Amino acid sequence: MITRAECESLDDKDPLRAFRDEFRLPPGVVYLLGNSLGALPKRTPERVAHTVETEWGRDLTASWNKAGWWDLPQTTGDRIAPLIGAGPGQVIAGDSTSVNIFKAVSAALPLRPGRRVIVSDLDNFSTDRYVVEGIAKTMGYEVREIGWGEGAPGLDEALGDDVACVLLSHVDYRTGARHDMASVTARVHAAGAIMIWDLCHSAGAMPVDVGEADFAVGCTYKYLNGGPGAPAYLYVAPRHQEVVQNAICGWHGHAAPFAFEPYYRPAAGVRRFATGSPPVLAYAALNASLDIWERVDLERLREKSLALTSLFIELVDELAPASSSGLTLVTPRDPERRGSQVSYRHPEGYPIVRALADRGVIADYREPELVRFGFAALYLRHVDVYDAATALAEVIESEPWRDERYRQRLTVT
Repeated sequence: MITRAECESLDDKDPLRAFRDEFRLPPGVVYLLGNSLGALPKRTPERVAHTVETEWGRDLTASWNKAGWWDLPQTTGDRIAPLIGAGPGQVIAGDSTSVNIFKAVSAALPLRPGRRVIVSDLDNFSTDRYVVEGIAKTMGYEVREIGWGEGAPGLDEALGDDVACVLLSHVDYRTGARHDMASVTARVHAAGAIMIWDLCHSAGAMPVDVGEADFAVGCTYKYLNGGPGAPAYLYVAPRHQEVVQNAICGWHGHAAPFAFEPYYRPAAGVRRFATGSPPVLAYAALNASLDIWERVDLERLREKSLALTSLFIELVDELAPASSSGLTLVTPRDPERRGSQVSYRHPEGYPIVRALADRGVIADYREPELVRFGFAALYLRHVDVYDAATALAEVIESEPWRDERYRQRLTVT
């Protein structure tokens, strides 16, 4: 088994090690929850303060022009685009992931008239499923669900000439299992359907290439460190931009917003998917983080991510084997089939997570019985992985999670 000293040596050779110094990380804490909320970049408070004190406080409404507030959805979208394999004018930043899923699905359906089925994943993140369910009920569509688990219906079984669009997560939020994006997109297109990807658990964790996909959505508060509630984003393939409609028509997506015309006329390109006034302070925080991401080699990021997740699995196998710990690995062991998280099933998963937090290891819990560890390779070290695996083994062995206080559910788990 690898030692802590060997982990320190690996950290000394890490080509990404300097990025850790650009984040504010509490001392004594191993933060393995970048797949839920990314750490704070040190430059973010200053950037937000400048926006508040100078752009808003001094320049007031002049900042819509002078500071580029009006164009933030597009300029920020263009900065996100390279992180998902897109180009300028293909991504717009704004709203939430849920709202952008609604926009993407409702825009996709008219592209396949006569088809009345939306395919989604039974194990998809809840908001994806709920939004699709709402669209189906409101617009008279059927939802056909597939799954990752053994015995669950697969994608090829679900596809048919009645399917209008498919919405899938590139990386499963529970298990960290990863789809082959190019292969799935090709299969969906071969069936004549529209492909929509949710990139929330992959953008900022690995290179992403939307390729031939029709639409993609994602958040920026996880691996991209944009801050809680940071603007989400929507990718629209260039071939669709002039023919699709935004179901949430707003003046920011109008062709001539300051003409104040009585009827809606969509702007050219992806701008038509803007709706209302951008939350300027949130964009300030996100753009502070994107300053960092413009300097990141995504291939090296992926290499480190796989090294960290593989190391964690190896250490847990040694320190807390399934035969004695009750931990069951649900994340694929094959590195190419996983994202940047590792999940274990344990019947006492929730109190285990609470007990780990009191030992300085921050993970989270998801039903059913899943303990998730997210590895944000930009600021995590090999020694952090070693310490986290050691703490997990100690918690399993000494069983502090039996304490009743750890069983009391918090609002956010």
